[in-house]
Amino acid sequence: MTDASAGGGVAAELAERMQAMMARAIVGQERPIQEMLVATLAGGHVLLEGVPGVAKTLMVRALAACLGREFSRAQMTPDLMPSDIVGTYVYDTATGEFHLRRGPIFTQFLLADEINRAPAKTQSALLEGMQERQVSIDGVTHPLPAGFMVFATQNPVEFEGTYPLPEAQLDRFMLKVVVDYPTSEQEDALLRRYRDGFDAMDLAAAGVERVADDERFAQARAEIAALRVEDEVLSYISAITRTTRDDPAVMLGCSPRASVMLLLTARVLAALRGRAYLIPDDVKEMAPPTLRHRMVLRPEADIEGLTPDDIIARALAAVPVPR
Repeated sequence: MTDASAGGGVAAELAERMQAMMARAIVGQERPIQEMLVATLAGGHVLLEGVPGVAKTLMVRALAACLGREFSRAQMTPDLMPSDIVGTYVYDTATGEFHLRRGPIFTQFLLADEINRAPAKTQSALLEGMQERQVSIDGVTHPLPAGFMVFATQNPVEFEGTYPLPEAQLDRFMLKVVVDYPTSEQEDALLRRYRDGFDAMDLAAAGVERVADDERFAQARAEIAALRVEDEVLSYISAITRTTRDDPAVMLGCSPRASVMLLLTARVLAALRGRAYLIPDDVKEMAPPTLRHRMVLRPEADIEGLTPDDIIARALAAVPVPR
């Protein structure tokens, strides 16, 4: 749905076309797809949490195909070394010189599958790329391709053989997207697709193709950057994050970076809705995926069954909505 006061609606048009194209490969999952698109337009990384088999990898591959982006996948394991991600210099006996053998991080869309299975040393190598858009190999800095993004997956219920992500790395993810089971109708539709010959490994056969070139994508981002944000809405955003710090169930609340990320993601959502201005409802909708991974609850809160989403809901209820 669009608003008549929108500027050109480039972002809204792009989102509509991309969601329709991705629907050729993905059944349901409209909200995760929208949140992934928000992060892509905002230039942030995404942590996808869901049990195996709910199309997390397929969604990233389809998104890359829709934007014409390079895609690579790294399976994170406990024995993975940093060089397996960033690459290493290899000696060429024929020329007597060292040549860089690039790792999978040298791409535009990197899928770090089961990221919490990688040891801390490997995660730290990935952290430099996420923060600086560059990697250091044997003391030499190498820039990563333009548009570099990390889409990391993790299983919410498996703990054996995993390494919890440190808060500093979690904070580098713009969004934590929860991918849930499909509804019964969606799962039936999925089975019908496979019965009729759908192959998740062949997106081209499913009709998934590029819908936006780099120029159109840049126009959408420029439209988002020009979106109007009133001071009252800015104060509303900062009040929400500050309220999470004061909640008695929270040991570590959301940082100022969380406020910045919430502004960026809510602004993209407003543009996708066809508006040239930000409203509190945009902020409310993007608060859970933007903030849920940026706080640490007290042990007694976990025992009581409280979740970060519960804390966010309490903060949204406590902060007055500006008019």
